[in-house]
Amino acid sequence: MKKEDIRLLREIQRNAERGMKTIDLLKDKIYDDSLAMQLTRQSLHYAQLKNRAVEGLLRGRLQPAVENKLEGMLLAGELKRDTLFDTSTSHMAELVIRQENKGITSMCRSLNQCAQASRYCTEIAKEFLDFEEKNVAHLRKYL
Repeated sequence: MKKEDIRLLREIQRNAERGMKTIDLLKDKIYDDSLAMQLTRQSLHYAQLKNRAVEGLLRGRLQPAVENKLEGMLLAGELKRDTLFDTSTSHMAELVIRQENKGITSMCRSLNQCAQASRYCTEIAKEFLDFEEKNVAHLRKYL
């Protein structure tokens, strides 16, 4: 397996985990049933994308990326701070959109830097990008 493939699959895994963690950290503070259902669907799709990336790594006999505990703690702290005084539906949607935009940016960067990655890895990365962009479009109606 090429280095570009490994890097891209691990980036997909990390971004999907960050998306799931964001939703998990915010789900108890969301009081709009429609938004909660939307985020639950997103979390399930993130899990599927993560599993496909991990599958690709395991097929290449490689270890999946190890969860960065510090990054997780920073995300949790950031979201706690941002929801301390405002848990309105629009603010919660804004926080998720902000995290998804970070994922879009990092995935675009990885795709550009891993131009020689295999078709399989590139397809998963592009599917991830499309998914995040659609999520942002769906969440804008809650702003």
